[in-house]
Amino acid sequence: MFDFYITAFVTLFLVIDPLGLLPVFISLTQDHTKTRTGIALRACVIAVAILLLFAGFGEKLLNFIGIGMPAFRISGGLLLFLTAVEMLFSKRAERREEQSEEDSGEDPAVFPLAMPLIAGPGAMATMILIAGDVREEFNAMLVGSAAMLCVITITFLLFLTSSFVERLLGKTGIKVISKLMGLLLAALSVQFIVDGLFGLGVIPQG
Repeated sequence: MFDFYITAFVTLFLVIDPLGLLPVFISLTQDHTKTRTGIALRACVIAVAILLLFAGFGEKLLNFIGIGMPAFRISGGLLLFLTAVEMLFSKRAERREEQSEEDSGEDPAVFPLAMPLIAGPGAMATMILIAGDVREEFNAMLVGSAAMLCVITITFLLFLTSSFVERLLGKTGIKVISKLMGLLLAALSVQFIVDGLFGLGVIPQG
């Protein structure tokens, strides 16, 4: 059982990539510095709920509504690409300037932080695979869920350091990071789409 926990933890850690999410979190919450802890908590709680749902019912749910994982990856990639474009061309900032002060900015906790960045197609698919591997062992299923909770707890703790990291980088550094993260998010979104196309057989492997 311990070996299974280690395997599940390492797999989910690599897929969710908490260290890689930290600069993205900073970029997405530049105008929410006073509420970053709340945003981080909501994003992580929502991500846990989504991943637990997919661990228990993901494969059945997708099959029931006729959606395959390749199509799920493509849709997640397209949504992520829209966010990347806004980051690259400062569309988010322009939209905030047009809004009144009391509602000047959207809460990024649900989208894109909780989904598809933390609980992305890769993490959802991983939870489905974990559940499929241990279908006859409920205790092992609990261990897999515990590994996921541990990874997201690490993610939350890293998010709590975001204000310190932002002060360390300064405004210019944050702008550079924001553009870089926008570029990386665009590449990640394209990778999601390509993986989905591979799964559909549209693009031949090899």
